[in-house]
Amino acid sequence: MTVKVQHLTGGYANQPVIYDIDFELQKGSIIGLIGLNGAGKSTTIKHMLGLLRPMEGDISIDDISLNQQPYEYRSKISYIPESPVLYDELTLKEHIDMTAMAYGLTEEEAMKRAKPLLKTLRLDDKLNVFPAHFSKGMKQKVMIICAFITQPDLHIIDEPFLGLDPLGIQSMLDLMVEARDAGRTVLMSTHILATAEKYCDQFLLLHHGKLVGKGTIEDLRKQFNMPNAALDDIYIHVTGDVHE
Repeated sequence: MTVKVQHLTGGYANQPVIYDIDFELQKGSIIGLIGLNGAGKSTTIKHMLGLLRPMEGDISIDDISLNQQPYEYRSKISYIPESPVLYDELTLKEHIDMTAMAYGLTEEEAMKRAKPLLKTLRLDDKLNVFPAHFSKGMKQKVMIICAFITQPDLHIIDEPFLGLDPLGIQSMLDLMVEARDAGRTVLMSTHILATAEKYCDQFLLLHHGKLVGKGTIEDLRKQFNMPNAALDDIYIHVTGDVHE
């Protein structure tokens, strides 16, 4: 399974925000999408989700093009946004059931997959509770459960650690590693670079809407002639001149 983003230029209305973005994500890997606020990370993600229409370029998973086969393409993706989005009138159990319907899972299979996640995230006694009674961290855990029970080819996760307690953060990391080990692909946008360096196999470094670096940490060290540098050091080196 290969995710291809080919010569993607896009943005809002007629105003480009990202320019000629080109990369491939390989099966069984965790990729960190790194950049300053406004660098184009969320815009790239929105294009990969099909929420924005590219001005140029194409996005595909296993040669299934978002432009030409949008429904089949989207069935291969799960998404966890930076801020949780839940339905006030649906319980946690009903969110799981709705996710199952959207991805063609039976309720039984969805609950079988959800049970260990519910236990790990300490929500197993909250199945009949409405989101109004959840903290932001609990709401984020509901999003995590719904995203991971689908077992898609590609997980897209935007700032996955915001609002989570230390237990939630470690559980989230464990789930990403399990997904990778099961042959799925995880793309996460994050500012927590030490964690990204520890867990990600590869990185995409965005700056001013352009992809200025990609590959393993060793690839980035060679590209920027910074042997033995940490990801933090490379990031500061690349993004230091924010007024350029």
